[in-house]
Amino acid sequence: MSRRALICGISGQDGAYLAQLLLRKGYEVWGSSRDAEMNSFRNLHTLNIFKDVRLVSLNTSDLGSTLGLLRQCQPDEVFSLAGQSSVGLSYEQPIETMQSIAQGTLNFLEAIRLSAREIRFYNAGSTECFGDTGDYVADEESPLRPRSPYAVAKASAFWTVRAYREAYGMHACTGILSNHESPLRPRRFVTRKIIHAVASLALGGNERLSLGNLNIERDWGWAPDYVDAIARMLAQDAPADYLIATGRSHTLTEFVATAYRLIDRDWQEFVTLDPELIRPTDIAHNKVNVSKAAVGLGWRPKYYMQDVIAAMLDAELGLLREERNS
Repeated sequence: MSRRALICGISGQDGAYLAQLLLRKGYEVWGSSRDAEMNSFRNLHTLNIFKDVRLVSLNTSDLGSTLGLLRQCQPDEVFSLAGQSSVGLSYEQPIETMQSIAQGTLNFLEAIRLSAREIRFYNAGSTECFGDTGDYVADEESPLRPRSPYAVAKASAFWTVRAYREAYGMHACTGILSNHESPLRPRRFVTRKIIHAVASLALGGNERLSLGNLNIERDWGWAPDYVDAIARMLAQDAPADYLIATGRSHTLTEFVATAYRLIDRDWQEFVTLDPELIRPTDIAHNKVNVSKAAVGLGWRPKYYMQDVIAAMLDAELGLLREERNS
């Protein structure tokens, strides 16, 4: 019999790509969102898998709702990908961020414990939890120094997963993911915002781009690569936490310059700096060691920053052409 997976947050970038991957592996896939009847599930339609998954509603801040869904679905694996996903927005919505991430993770773990079933659990972590790494390179055992409400919530979820794993012997793990992008990323995220501006310029527009701190350094990867690593984590005999990244960090200036260079333009002619876009406590450096994933999961990224930008730009150009022709 095929394994059954429940993806909490299936409408998002990672949820949609993970659903596509698991379906290809022969899984029966269930997916949840806060209101399945009102959600358009645009990403599932984009990937042509909307009809292949069973969609249900779930409020992860309600333990009773979570426990009820586990009893209804009876999954073999649960992937917790839901929750407020923007670092910037977490300063405006700190309570929602903490509840949707930290409380949501706790409710899933407690529901799995109470269900007394052998359910494998994946928690979506973030390299933002390390804070500013400075001159050193963080690994899975490095101290967490979160500097945003988002990172605080992710750090809380990370330790909750580890506590339940050690206390109850649960097959529960956290994937500590660096920034990962794709054409499914919403345009409110800075990477998609950049790509959209560049694509518009390439098609004859004259769009200006306003950005905040261009000196921040991040490790940008490809979302489909990362969901492959996520699936591999729950396929392991023993649960463990893994850092998932490319191992190569770049400044936002490099990201912007690379994108504009692909259309033979000088980014400095089109980009302005807006102090209002600088976060209260931004992270300057964020470098991580990905050797554990290479050894333990047999996983290595296929796409690096330049590949990610090229793929996103190609998709954005196609989308804009469709929009203008419709």
